[in-house]
Amino acid sequence: MSTSSTLATPDSLTVPLQRDAGVIALVGAAHLISHFSQLLLAPLFPWLKDEFSASYAELGFLMTVFFVVSCAVQALSGFVVDRFGPRPVLYAGLGLLSLAAFGYALSSSYWMMTFFAGLAGVGNGVFHPVDYTLLNRKISPARLGHAYSVHGITGSLGWALAPALLVPLTLAYSWRVALATAGALALVVLVLLVMNHQRLALPKAVVSKAQGQPGGNLDFLRIPAVWMCFAFFFWFALVLSVIQAFAPEATRQLHGVPVTLVAVCLTIYMVCSACGMVLGGFLAANPARCERIVATGFTFAAAVALVLALAPLAAWMVPVLFGVMGFVSGTAGPSRDLLVKQSTPENASGRVYGVVYAGLDIGQAVSPLIFGILMDHGQYRGVLLGLALVQGILIFSAFNVRRVRRTLAIPA
Repeated sequence: MSTSSTLATPDSLTVPLQRDAGVIALVGAAHLISHFSQLLLAPLFPWLKDEFSASYAELGFLMTVFFVVSCAVQALSGFVVDRFGPRPVLYAGLGLLSLAAFGYALSSSYWMMTFFAGLAGVGNGVFHPVDYTLLNRKISPARLGHAYSVHGITGSLGWALAPALLVPLTLAYSWRVALATAGALALVVLVLLVMNHQRLALPKAVVSKAQGQPGGNLDFLRIPAVWMCFAFFFWFALVLSVIQAFAPEATRQLHGVPVTLVAVCLTIYMVCSACGMVLGGFLAANPARCERIVATGFTFAAAVALVLALAPLAAWMVPVLFGVMGFVSGTAGPSRDLLVKQSTPENASGRVYGVVYAGLDIGQAVSPLIFGILMDHGQYRGVLLGLALVQGILIFSAFNVRRVRRTLAIPA
């Protein structure tokens, strides 16, 4: 099986900016809904706890169901994307996320919520194989770093939008109205994509080539770089999960940060991460330095985590440091995605991204089991030191992705 340094179509160098921008915007809108749907339930836990007389552990299990199902679907959907093309799979994913949100809103029991969490996981699992296949095939190489940047930014905005939209709607009306609104938003984006279906179409020659590969659909699993990318995303998910779920509370306990400041730490992190991704899009213009950019970003992020863990800090400094950590981590995002692209065999984009990004879901499922125990035992400094340690592992992993073999071994 051959590899390719770019998966763009042969005429991509002459693609007009307007055409590239249209594809990037549509894929970005779909990615926003994916991340938005990941945080539909967590901001509403206080209301759901009362409604269903459920413990926080039971509510947390809903998220576990979501990410476990998403992981399995993500690994499998890549094969479907390579076989049938990304467009119908994308439509199905958005449709399922919309249906699941409406299902949440109509649920009359905890087990109904569990069922729809699984359904949402199915919908969420298709996005990375679909998105990266579309970007790699449709966007000209010179703009691919910026495409990855926008893709990451829209994901961060999706995470930020969920609590910002759902909590006020819940306070003003009810949690059911909030979740029904989320379902309507996903449906609107689906209609938008269907109306622009021609922008998301792959050349027939590309699709037929992917469909016509004899045998070797699993050959890419023998490429060491694919598994190194999988490991990288596993560790990256641990970092993200700690920051989203535990780091703000850990810093509150260590530094006496008021609850009002703690509440904005994650928002500041995500907004600054999105700003860092803009810069990262320019830095990723030279693919040869991708691993150095990733390593530099997470070196600074680990240093910030160590400061949060070990230094005496005034309360106002904590959100500022979260912002710094988000920005430097964000600069690594586009280069991180280019590392995966450089490890992807031709016409196997969906399969590779499906397997690699399954590491993201597995990491988000595992992280609460490790860092949640530390939080329960009051090891708040240990949570932040663990965060710095995992960020250090990411530095090592980035360089290993570059070093390991990117092609199949040739039998002697």
